[in-house]
Amino acid sequence: MKQETGRLKEILHVLNQHNVTHGINPEKLCSILEDLGPTYVKLGQIMSMRSDILPEKYCHELARLRTDVKPMSFNEIWKILNKELHNDPGQLFQKINQIPVGCASIAQVHEAVLGDGSKVVLKIQRPQIKQIMAEDIALLKKASGFLNFATGTGELIDFRKVIDELWETSKEEMDFEKEAQHLERFYENQKDVAYVTCPKVYKEYSNEHLLVMSYVDGIQIDHIEELDRNGYDRKEIAQKTAQNYCKQILADGFFHADPHPGNLWISGGQIVWLDLGMAGDLSEHYRAIMKRAITAILKNDIYELKNAFLSFGKPTEKIDHASLYTDLDDMVGKYMNMDFGTMDLGELMEDAIGLLKKHKIAIEPDITLLARSMVTMEGTLKLCSPEVNMIQILTSYMSANMFHEIDIKKEIRHALRDIYGSSKKSLEIPAQVSDLLNITKNGQVRVNIESVQIEKAGRELKKGFDHLLLVLIVMALWFSSAILCLSDVTPRVLGMPYLSVAGFISGFLIVLYVLIHMLIQRKK
Repeated sequence: MKQETGRLKEILHVLNQHNVTHGINPEKLCSILEDLGPTYVKLGQIMSMRSDILPEKYCHELARLRTDVKPMSFNEIWKILNKELHNDPGQLFQKINQIPVGCASIAQVHEAVLGDGSKVVLKIQRPQIKQIMAEDIALLKKASGFLNFATGTGELIDFRKVIDELWETSKEEMDFEKEAQHLERFYENQKDVAYVTCPKVYKEYSNEHLLVMSYVDGIQIDHIEELDRNGYDRKEIAQKTAQNYCKQILADGFFHADPHPGNLWISGGQIVWLDLGMAGDLSEHYRAIMKRAITAILKNDIYELKNAFLSFGKPTEKIDHASLYTDLDDMVGKYMNMDFGTMDLGELMEDAIGLLKKHKIAIEPDITLLARSMVTMEGTLKLCSPEVNMIQILTSYMSANMFHEIDIKKEIRHALRDIYGSSKKSLEIPAQVSDLLNITKNGQVRVNIESVQIEKAGRELKKGFDHLLLVLIVMALWFSSAILCLSDVTPRVLGMPYLSVAGFISGFLIVLYVLIHMLIQRKK
């Protein structure tokens, strides 16, 4: 309890130092996370992938965070290996390099040699890291009441929701068995692509806290001088990397969610994808929608693009369709005037997600993960070969694969079904026209038009008609009462027919009701 109180005080001290009560900006958020330590830096890195719960400018800044963690001693590494392998590491490995090749908040990586001489890397999870992160998350939730993350538009971020989302993602990344499954699935998807591979998993030595993979001896994709010295064609590397990434998204539905330069190496003429701790799943439904959206942009089909946009998420409020069409038209117009070579995918994705947020369309986490992944991929390609354009590759990939994806039998069945449906409807047209004429003659036509502005105008018009109707009723009552006064109708009250008095009083009450109602509405 004392330890928890002390850590909470430490968190509040850091927040106080950065004057969070006076608002926050992306740079300040990064500084806070760095001051809070590696656990929070890791959370920041995960947050950078979630533009559905954080504004885009925050995601940009958080993506620059890098974890700088003090390495664990080799004695501690040996103890962890002994515990996880249930055996003396010296019996299983010929050699384990004591100097780590990488240190992060969750794990530490060492090179090693198996008993059969195979070179491997050991990804070793830090002890108690899940418990430590769980405690920090709990404390951060308590401290969240003191935070007021205000965006440039004045909207408030639900920080507790952000923390919950990040914790779920962190737990998945800390499960090395899940990462092993990702590697195996990725390898299976790419096994027929000669120029792509990923590390092999040694399942007999791996578990939730230890991952043993084949060693990759190569060159990082952004080490351009080294690539040039070794005779590699960087433009070809970038193009093939982009093409394979398009395959992952549109064909496989399983993609690398964090393709930064450190996770892409060139080895023996192959592109090696590393670290699949964070991977995305894209259902066939969303892949079809994405293809529709890209095709709609290429064809400048604003109506199809709107339908695709609405399919990406669920509206949380009633949609103003006229406004959405206008915004989509502006966005498409902006990019249709550009050459593919000059289009910026990152800017396009930001505009698209911004539009979804503006119209209160809740986006699925897989879609935002894909959007952030695509932006990261574009940045990586620019570092390798600036002339390669991600949008150009994406559209070329779609054009090249469109014919292969057509199922002729299925298309014929769909066409016949459409022809049958159209012909059936066309036969019904004379009867429908006859019905329409009949109901028009009888005054029963009702036209449904959905629009926010028209509905509002309709309500005002209805009020006007209601008041007009009441005025006509009052006039009728008073006019008929006046005529009755000239008649000999009995019984009489105060020298006037009883019905005449009742008509005058009823008319007066209606006028009084209308006046009171109008006063109440005006006050509202």
